[in-house]
Amino acid sequence: MALAQHAAPVRNPYSALPNWLYPTFVVGALSLFGIFAAWVVFFQPAGRFGPYLSPFDSPLINLGPVPPGIWVAWAPLAFRLTCYYYRKAYFRSFFWHPRSCAVPEPGRGRYRGETAFPWILNNFHRFAFYATFVQVLFLWYDALVAFNFSGHFGVGLGSVLMIANVLLLSGYTFGCHALRHLAGGNLDCFSCSASASARFRLWKGVTVLNIRHDRWAWASLASVAATDIYIRLLMAGLLHDPRWIA
Repeated sequence: MALAQHAAPVRNPYSALPNWLYPTFVVGALSLFGIFAAWVVFFQPAGRFGPYLSPFDSPLINLGPVPPGIWVAWAPLAFRLTCYYYRKAYFRSFFWHPRSCAVPEPGRGRYRGETAFPWILNNFHRFAFYATFVQVLFLWYDALVAFNFSGHFGVGLGSVLMIANVLLLSGYTFGCHALRHLAGGNLDCFSCSASASARFRLWKGVTVLNIRHDRWAWASLASVAATDIYIRLLMAGLLHDPRWIA
C-alpha cells in the first residue's frame, strides 16, 4: 500500500533571523511611525501641494482651527491597532505576550484575554474596517485627481507615489481577516446557491491578499509615510516635482 502523501511544511520566512531582530524591528518601526503620525496629525497643516493630498488628510475636512487630520486619522489608526496581524506583532514585541511558542512567560497575574479594557476594543475590528473601506475610496479619488494638473492630464512623481500608496493600502485593507470572514467565513455550503458561489469566489480573492497580509501591512505603512513626506517637502520648497503634462 502506498504511503500517504504529506503536504510540505510551510516555511517561516523569519526562522533564519536572530530571535531579537523581528520584535526589535516591530518596536522601532511602529514607534517611529506613531511619533511621526502624531506630529503630522496634531501639529501640521493639511498636506496639500497642487493636485496632491496627503493620505493623512483624506478626505480633507476643514473645520475651524482643528487640524484636518484629526477628523480622519482615527479610522486607519483603529483599523491597524485592531488588525489581527498587528495585534500579534505588537503583543509579542512590546509586551512579550506571548513571547513565542512553547516558551514560558513571566508571571502576569490574572489573564483575561480580550474580555477586559482596553483589549476588548479589539472586537470592534470589523467596524474599523467599514470606516477604512470608505476612506480607501476617497484615497482612490485623490490618486486619480493627482493626474489632473489644472485641467490637463499629466504624470508627476507625486502621482506615481499616490497611486502606489493606494494600491498598497487596498491590498492591505481588502486582504483583511474581517473581510475574508464577511465574504465566506460563515457559510456552510459554497455551492448551494448562486449567491453562495459568488461569495466563495470573493472569499478566494480575499484569501490571495490575506496570505501576505503582513507584507501588505508593512508596505502600506511605509507608503503612507513616504507619500506624506514627499508632499510636505514639496510644500516647503525643498523638492521639485518632476512631471510630464500633455
